[in-house]
Amino acid sequence: MTFALVPIDREPPPVGAVLLTGIPGSGKSTVAAALATRLPRAAHVEVDGLQQMIVSGGRWPTPEPDAEADRQIFLRARNACLLADSFAAAGFVPVLDDVVVRRAHLDFYRATLHTRPLHLVVLSPTPTTTHHRNQTRAKTLTTDWSPLDQALRTELAGEGTWIDNGTQTVDETVDAVLGCLGGGSGGA
Repeated sequence: MTFALVPIDREPPPVGAVLLTGIPGSGKSTVAAALATRLPRAAHVEVDGLQQMIVSGGRWPTPEPDAEADRQIFLRARNACLLADSFAAAGFVPVLDDVVVRRAHLDFYRATLHTRPLHLVVLSPTPTTTHHRNQTRAKTLTTDWSPLDQALRTELAGEGTWIDNGTQTVDETVDAVLGCLGGGSGGA
């Protein structure tokens, strides 16, 4: 017996897929989850959650070079793309959130994710704001990731839609993201 997951209306989601990125503390996971609740049918693919599925031998990125951690970044991105394409094939808009600050990482998503259009949304509050958020949230980060801000702004300049959500509420940021999706801009 074979089962196929076919969307009820048999049409692909009109939005395509959303890749929400920014440095740690920019609000990616919070905004992605809120965005998914505002779309008629959507799935939140939290890429950090895929990294957490590695029970032993997992290596999280660090500021120091680490070839194994870099390999695992692309492994989790590949798995996120497979999951997102599966949700899209079933009629759900995949909303992925991941720290993507390098051109090679963005190019990997573009080459691996088949769902189109792919909307890149970069949350870009100041490094001071992200550092403060990292110190005051439930999953406190001890590493200062603010140096990633310069890499993000240099390597991804001119790509997608950039939103400085430093003084916005979650709902205001989601409204801004929905505005770029509805207007057809922000494609990656």
